Amino acid sequence: MDDEYFMELCLVEAMHAFEDEEVPVGALILDKKGKVISIAHNLTRQKNSPTAHAEILAIEGASKALNNFRLTGCTMFCSKEPCTMCAGAIIEARIKRLVFGCFDKKAGAFGSVIDINNIGLNHKVDVIGGILKEQSEEILKSFFKKRRGTEAVITGPTRNRLSR
Repeated sequence: MDDEYFMELCLVEAMHAFEDEEVPVGALILDKKGKVISIAHNLTRQKNSPTAHAEILAIEGASKALNNFRLTGCTMFCSKEPCTMCAGAIIEARIKRLVFGCFDKKAGAFGSVIDINNIGLNHKVDVIGGILKEQSEEILKSFFKKRRGTEAVITGPTRNRLSR
């Protein structure tokens, strides 16, 4: 199995997020032997938590599966370039390799806005971006196109939340 195969699994998971009205991002983690040990999608709205990103949830699942907070030798796949919060969690978990779909020009932390590998932390991640990039971008574009015009007409801290 290759990177595209596992990215396709992430895209299926991203579609689950889409169906749940969550930003459509999927993530999974392989153990050292290449077995999927955790798979997740964004659940920030459902859990009412800004930290419930697919990557964070996948890391939590993998840590439970391995009974270890260190995921050395593991590979993470995610449909979109991780943000700074998720990049920090990837570093802390000591994930060896990251493969992502589309780049995030607004919040990407592995090359688009910043590159966490270049700021002198004690762990570096092997990164490959752009795998099935077009498919990942299309899911995100479709999601945000569908949302356009549905934002509640309010200001303040809840401004970007959808009305239910």
